[in-house]
Amino acid sequence: MEHLKNIPNMDEILKNPHVMALCSRVRRDLVVAAARVAVAGLRTELLERPQPASKTSLLEQAVERTTKTINDLKRGTLQEVINGTGVVLHTNLGRAPLSAMALQEIYHLGAGYTNLEMELSSGDRGSRYRHLEGLLTRLTGAEAALVVNNNAAAVFLGLNTLAAGREVIVSRGQLVEIGGAFRIPEVMKASGACLVEVGTTNKTYGADYLEAINAETALLFSAHTSNYRIVGFTREVSLAELVEVGQRASLPVMHDLGSGVLCDLSAWGLKEEPTVKASIEAGVDIVTFSGDKLLGGPQAGIIVGKKTYIDAMKKNQLLRALRVDKLTIAALEGTLKAYLTEHPEQDIPVLRMLTAAPEELYDKSGQLCQELQTAVGSHPRVSHIAVVPLEDRVGGGAYPIHSLPGCGVEIAIGQGLEAIARRLRQSRPALLTRIQDNCLLISARTVEMVQIKQIAELLKQALKDVQSEGKTGSESAQEEI
Repeated sequence: MEHLKNIPNMDEILKNPHVMALCSRVRRDLVVAAARVAVAGLRTELLERPQPASKTSLLEQAVERTTKTINDLKRGTLQEVINGTGVVLHTNLGRAPLSAMALQEIYHLGAGYTNLEMELSSGDRGSRYRHLEGLLTRLTGAEAALVVNNNAAAVFLGLNTLAAGREVIVSRGQLVEIGGAFRIPEVMKASGACLVEVGTTNKTYGADYLEAINAETALLFSAHTSNYRIVGFTREVSLAELVEVGQRASLPVMHDLGSGVLCDLSAWGLKEEPTVKASIEAGVDIVTFSGDKLLGGPQAGIIVGKKTYIDAMKKNQLLRALRVDKLTIAALEGTLKAYLTEHPEQDIPVLRMLTAAPEELYDKSGQLCQELQTAVGSHPRVSHIAVVPLEDRVGGGAYPIHSLPGCGVEIAIGQGLEAIARRLRQSRPALLTRIQDNCLLISARTVEMVQIKQIAELLKQALKDVQSEGKTGSESAQEEI
């Protein structure tokens, strides 16, 4: 295989001006490793598909691959995505975008030192959990509060603290599975608690709980079925009724709310989710919910409730493994401060998207349509661009049967629709769209005004790239013939 002799050696690659420039900006050992991978790749390809290749050509390819590997490494894999899907709490896209106030807190407090675990008045060591407790108790009406790294951790800590080695009673209709195949029965098992199921999938009564209570019972557990609904011939025990059962048996009641709403959204047609405050007012002893869903903050698990139970969780040795860092505390503090105003929906992106007025969505769609018409309206692959009504979703396991009347733009593309959607996903920033009836759909609800011009440019470039790829493929096919 004579052509293998033309593969450049490491010295030749490292003396190339482009690679030498890379070494001035990045550690040399990383560049060397990338060059070795490039050479190995070229050798494998030439062995599998022998073809003439000059020394100059192979050196150029090795340099190009080395440079790309280093650039990809520097760029990283976590990147900005423009959400054109209309799903507000898109789990795969990081759920809640943070508010300006939360970002300011992260920047301000993350740039230097903080009093994370220090009482500045005395100079003594303090607790990181106190920074959020005051805000959470005032906003929910609870006696005490605690924050851990996500809601599964919050449920886990509560169960482990209050019921390890003992029984926890749950309705069969509430044995939910949350994202990533994490299931309430499995979380309960891992916590050390023993699950006791009562009732049936569609019907459970207060008497079912009472009959199951014995000397080994530690806790009554209720999971809000935020990510699905059972309808028809059903009966579920209300929180007030479950609290009454717990009080009769001197047992605490724990309510896993999941999404966790702090303000009433019923004025905007979003009635199915109970607020955290309503759970506390019903007499529930411990309520757990997420920080990055309907609350609109960072990923966190929030626990509010009676002080005696929260204090017990604070003493649990597992808490150190589940604790949040200063950046999460800063972001959550910034988010919660927005709830001190009369209109948090104006400051928190998730609430702003969920409560967007129809005329606002229509106007935004019109502006997006106009920009797209200017950028790609004359492209031969685009047959029409129009404003259309859409059905958006809350997402994040909330309001599973509720659609949000929305509005967006439909782009009809004759050829290469999937290729264009893929190219948009691979762009920087990435643009995620919906595909329906051979059209690209971009929802206005989850798009910011400042992103409209960017979307038009991204689609223009994607069409150009796919067309170039098509020409290249056609030319290659002709050469083979």
